[in-house]
Amino acid sequence: MKKMFTTALATIALAAATTFAQTEILGAGATFPYPLYSKMFSSYNQLTKVKVNYQSIGSGGGVQQITAKTVDFGGTDAFLSEKEETAMGAKSVHIPTCIGSVVLAYNLPGNPVIKLTPALIADMYLGKITKWNDSKIVAVNKGVKLPPINIIVVRRSDGSGTTSIFTDYLAKVSPEWKTKVGAGKSVDWPAGIGAKGNEGVAGNIKNMPGAIGYTEFAYAKRNNMPAALVQNKSGKFIAPNMKSTSLAAKALPANTKINLTNTDAPDGYPISGLTWVVIYQDQNYGGRNQAKAAEVVKLIKWMITDGQKYAAPLDYSPLPKAAQTIALKNLSTVTFGGKPLMK
Repeated sequence: MKKMFTTALATIALAAATTFAQTEILGAGATFPYPLYSKMFSSYNQLTKVKVNYQSIGSGGGVQQITAKTVDFGGTDAFLSEKEETAMGAKSVHIPTCIGSVVLAYNLPGNPVIKLTPALIADMYLGKITKWNDSKIVAVNKGVKLPPINIIVVRRSDGSGTTSIFTDYLAKVSPEWKTKVGAGKSVDWPAGIGAKGNEGVAGNIKNMPGAIGYTEFAYAKRNNMPAALVQNKSGKFIAPNMKSTSLAAKALPANTKINLTNTDAPDGYPISGLTWVVIYQDQNYGGRNQAKAAEVVKLIKWMITDGQKYAAPLDYSPLPKAAQTIALKNLSTVTFGGKPLMK
């Protein structure tokens, strides 16, 4: 009798462990959307009891982990290159989750509102402008008291989708940057102090007078740091906000792989970008079970539909309806052994 009771308990424990494994989803990657993802995944857990464990390690790390199949989805602010797609060994699907802006946050005495042109931003990051009272900065910011202190350029040290967005912008607006540095998740920086993650960049800026760095808008706002008005293609100095960021989103291609930087929109903020979750199109790999795969698809569907209500309060731009439609269509192609998973 005792043996039967012990066996029954073991069976119950095994069933419980199996259920838990099926209701814990692993993700890793972009720090850009982390404040939003934290809120989304907490709310989703309350609704469904499904736990989402997301590690904010940078887009480069997210791509590496989904390629290695150690997570259920990878988060990235830079769509995968052909080389990265090939390395995955099987077809992947990109699902956009929101739109965000990369801002130039700074730390100056009194934190005045400053304006920056594309040329000024490029020259700061090329190490050609090193003082805040440089005549080129003063000329654009007439009437603003700029101190004679060093500019401390802060940038990412890790492989980063935020870096990909920022350097893509610089490569479009500065021929010198395009030739000397280029664009990507990691580049050989001519100047600056490196920091890990958007959190690290924001922390360095906040603690270093004279610092300026690129970070996702939500991080600047959470740290009470001002963000520069950036001159767009139309010549207007645009403040980063939900409206100006949304205007940068053009009609998405079917695979959603598009850069939103240096927008043609007259009132659009010029350093904006999508962020994606990336999953394998066929979820039948590495010993996965169909129930777990279905939970992953269910989560992502919720993120791009009901979960969008959390974007605006956290200073991200929700997906436009047209983008939602494309995202859902892409998600509907995800299968398990050839059978569609989305319901």
